[in-house]
Amino acid sequence: MSDIKTVSHRELRNNSAGILRAVAAGESFIVTNHGLAVAVIKPVSVPDYAGLTAQRADRTRSLRELEPAEGRSDETTQQSIDFLRGES
Repeated sequence: MSDIKTVSHRELRNNSAGILRAVAAGESFIVTNHGLAVAVIKPVSVPDYAGLTAQRADRTRSLRELEPAEGRSDETTQQSIDFLRGES
């Protein structure tokens, strides 16, 4: 295993694809936010996640095809956000 590299939150945000390719190739990263370590990104250990499979998102389906949640189609966006936050 290679040495763990450090990456800032901003660098992760701006170069997520490259960092994830490096992780897929076996590298690990410590993510920092304002100089403090907040997370570790490392390759998945197959025994730990044996039940999970990687799947690509179905990009052929349009948002217009999605049905609104039953009984909630007349809500405003703010009401939906408040509900999701548990504030309603």
